[in-house]
Amino acid sequence: MNSATIVQKLWNYCNVLRDDGMSYGDYVEQLTYLLFLKMADERSQPPWSQPSPIAKGFDWPSLLAKDGDELFDHYRHTLEKLGAEKGTIGLTDSSFGAKPAVSAWDALFARPRVA
Repeated sequence: MNSATIVQKLWNYCNVLRDDGMSYGDYVEQLTYLLFLKMADERSQPPWSQPSPIAKGFDWPSLLAKDGDELFDHYRHTLEKLGAEKGTIGLTDSSFGAKPAVSAWDALFARPRVA
């Protein structure tokens, strides 16, 4: 996947969130944090194989293992847990992600939208 494809995919996600009534600041916040979780996971895989700064159970694979309301609740708890951590990860506002849109996960986790 090249840079242009990634940028287009990200803007497509932004459009989904905007269409669900999220403000620009809200959806940028959501996507930024989800990208952070995804990048932390990718950096823990070869060829980098770096230790993840995200605790197991609050990482990208833990989000992929959930669906529907369970995913929504887990994501909210993940943000609360990581927001309370010491250090750089804990510098996020504790209300970060307080208004996640369910369709954000539909788009980001390639799940079909249910009307």
